[in-house]
Amino acid sequence: MTVHNKLVRDKIPEIIERAGKKYTATKLNEEEFARELRKKLEEEVSEYMEAEKDQDALEELADISELLHALAQVHGGRMEDVEDIRKEKAEKRGGFERRIFLQEVQE
Repeated sequence: MTVHNKLVRDKIPEIIERAGKKYTATKLNEEEFARELRKKLEEEVSEYMEAEKDQDALEELADISELLHALAQVHGGRMEDVEDIRKEKAEKRGGFERRIFLQEVQE
């Protein structure tokens, strides 16, 4: 038996059953769900940081994106809201296209 104790995607139980295996799971309340989404985000960011191939990095970014959608909902919004905020910040402060690495600011 493998113990996971982590948030998984919605279809994972079906996939486990199709493989002829049994599982134990529970439905999280809102507070638990928010906490586990944050943990899962940390896990996926860590996996992204360790990715050595572009395709692996893209897969991890897709997982992170899915988590961002869920987290936006937890906070009463949608990804469209997040995108609007992103655009507003980019307009005011810019994006990262110019690859600027700030070393210091003298007072």
